[in-house]
Amino acid sequence: MLIYGKNTCLEAIKSKRNIIKAFVSKQMYETINNLLNNNCEIEIKDSKELDLLVDGVHQGIILETSDYEYVSIEKLVELNKSKNDVCFALLDSLEDPHNLGAILRTCDAAGIDGVIFSKNRSVGLSNLVAKISTGAIEYVPCSRVTNLVQTIEYLKSCGYWIIGTELDGSVSYDKQDYSGKIVVVIGSEGKGISKIVKDHCDYLIRIPMVGHVNSLNASVSASLIFYEVLRNRLKNK
Repeated sequence: MLIYGKNTCLEAIKSKRNIIKAFVSKQMYETINNLLNNNCEIEIKDSKELDLLVDGVHQGIILETSDYEYVSIEKLVELNKSKNDVCFALLDSLEDPHNLGAILRTCDAAGIDGVIFSKNRSVGLSNLVAKISTGAIEYVPCSRVTNLVQTIEYLKSCGYWIIGTELDGSVSYDKQDYSGKIVVVIGSEGKGISKIVKDHCDYLIRIPMVGHVNSLNASVSASLIFYEVLRNRLKNK
């Protein structure tokens, strides 16, 4: 996989991702050479040559890396077993890589413990997602599952409460109790949460809106809720 952009690549190096080869501009060579410490080949290219390698703003650095790895849902639960307060984000049929990248960035900033999404009809971890996340993809564990409903039932059996976001949810998002082990479900860009997933939620929350447009971008909704989760955590410390 080729990842690109200064922040994305620097975070990949700092997080010890397996770097196979680096393609850099003359201006970035010294910085990257020092960070990589002769651990992989570095090839200097001019801007036009770098442009041909990726479809995006590379800022003078492109890294060939191993693919991003997913963790199993069982591993994700195990990693957080000893915590009193855990919050996972479950994404229901999210298809826009820009939304996923932005959500990962917010998850890292707000201390969300993991992201779960389906293998089918959902965007996966890609170089564009990595770029949009500005490196947060390196720090947020992601689990890709076969069946969201089965995953929800498994999480419930592990003591998690499922909180869905819905236009007509019974509780405003800033009034919900986010303590304990929870999963916040974020719906797709166009249709929101699917009915079958909604039917398996323990709570449905809403984000009040008074304007003419009755929906928010998925990553914006996620940001509001995740920072409310963080606010509750900080308040209860």
